[in-house]
Amino acid sequence: MKRVTVFRDFLVCLAWTSVLGSGIGSSGLFGQGIRPLADGVTEAKLHGHIQFLADDLLEGRGPASNGDKLTQLYLETQFRQLGLQPLTSLKGYRQPVPMLGLTSDAEKQWVFKKNGAESISFKYFDDYIAVAGKPASNIEIQNAEIVFVGYGIQAPEYQWDDYKGKDLKGKILLMLNNDPEGDPELFAGSRRLYYGRWDYKYESAARQGAAGAIIIHTDHSAGYPFTVIQTSWTGEEFELRESDSPRMDMKAWMTESATRQLLDASGFKMSELLQRAEKRDFEPIPLGVTLSTKIRCDIRESLTSNIVSLLPGQDPQLANEYVIFMAHHDHIGIAATRDENGDTIYNGAIDNASGTAALLTIADAMVASGMKSRRSIVFAAVGAEEQGLLGSKYFAEHPPVPNGKQSAVINIDGINFLGPTRDVHVIGYGKSSLDKLVSAAAQRQGRVVVGDREPSKGYYYRSDQFSLAKVGVPGVYLHSGHEVIGKPEGWGKQQLDAWTKKDYHQRSDEYDPNWNLEGAVRDVQLLLEVGWEAANQDQMQAWNPGDEFESPRKAALRAALDTK
Repeated sequence: MKRVTVFRDFLVCLAWTSVLGSGIGSSGLFGQGIRPLADGVTEAKLHGHIQFLADDLLEGRGPASNGDKLTQLYLETQFRQLGLQPLTSLKGYRQPVPMLGLTSDAEKQWVFKKNGAESISFKYFDDYIAVAGKPASNIEIQNAEIVFVGYGIQAPEYQWDDYKGKDLKGKILLMLNNDPEGDPELFAGSRRLYYGRWDYKYESAARQGAAGAIIIHTDHSAGYPFTVIQTSWTGEEFELRESDSPRMDMKAWMTESATRQLLDASGFKMSELLQRAEKRDFEPIPLGVTLSTKIRCDIRESLTSNIVSLLPGQDPQLANEYVIFMAHHDHIGIAATRDENGDTIYNGAIDNASGTAALLTIADAMVASGMKSRRSIVFAAVGAEEQGLLGSKYFAEHPPVPNGKQSAVINIDGINFLGPTRDVHVIGYGKSSLDKLVSAAAQRQGRVVVGDREPSKGYYYRSDQFSLAKVGVPGVYLHSGHEVIGKPEGWGKQQLDAWTKKDYHQRSDEYDPNWNLEGAVRDVQLLLEVGWEAANQDQMQAWNPGDEFESPRKAALRAALDTK
């Protein structure tokens, strides 16, 4: 078996070598020869950018921080040095993103009461995290009834309504993470849709007039441990200054174990409520307990920026259409306390200094090659992704180039640090015409495309291409492959799972000069090719018929025609 594996790895490497030299293919990148572009992507360049962006000097790149300003300056000077142009719709390379910064001070204990008497209490941080759900200095919730609302979803296309018209004004809604998984005909079965996202759930609760919402965290439903909530939902939170999203007094998370205790004290079993929540005829269930709580909130106006540049297209008919390469440049910033190692900085080396490094490396490779694409190419390093995709949301809602003229978005959120892989793990595969470009590029590398391996985690709705998908732009991004060449079967997944558990949104996500970025080079070259092919094809990219984002695409295309 080992001999077969070694031979297969040799064939993969041989196929990749032949691709670099052949220049075969019918259009775009391979019609002009791959080497001038591919040679511009190197481990050294990736390492260099990551090392700087993940340095303590940048203070974890928290939005509106000094580290954020340094990051923006670095990106701007890189684009300027490469000779990339600013967009005419912007003043320079920066698209300012106006925000509000909210620093919440929640009560350190929740006391739930039944019939006016104390029933059970929980400890802040260990059992729950709560933040202000709106920009108000003092928030007070008095004797709010707790109501279990299943998944908190209203989805007319599935004839699903967890609220059933009940009056939930002033109540606190307890809801499950994710969306129903029991019926493969509903909500795409185990594949999470936007209905399973926390931002949808909070907005849905606010539309009911609720005072607050508590999402039940489980490692399975979230795809990460509660420690990620503890780091991501404490300290200063940000929202867009001009936001039409519905708001309520409180947004909160509660651990699975604390939720079970609360339900037990209320006379309910979590297993029974879970079964009821999986059915269309579910109705909200008052738990017979109330909660009074206060949140003090410091509010400040703040600002981050998307850093955006342009490589103009050369085809007079297509130069006003665009392919977007995107990566978020922010991370979490500085913690209020030191960890056991005395560290306070969330450096975010993989998440997402690495993706930003890949963006810069692709831009560098394209400029250095001297090759000219038909469509224009935009490089967008967006801010405040960790705050709910705010930078890309602002980009989509205030597009520096019309959404109906954007052919595709290639997003980069993390890169492979384990070494070269036989597989290409594509988030968004199966949704658009980009599938053909990804498959062709992978085949030329001697690799196999694998779609989303963990659809229940809803990765497509958790990164910046989702913001553009909502306004109709087809997009994909990669996760690291699992089948690492030269390693035993299962080793890659084991390493990635360990990283998620130990390092994701933790201070230990730091730069390591010993990372093997050979696999990252291949992935970045693949993304470069996909974007280049999209920039050179006769037609813009399209969603597959019936995809959830097909309708906004049609609307964006109509709007673009109307503005001609």
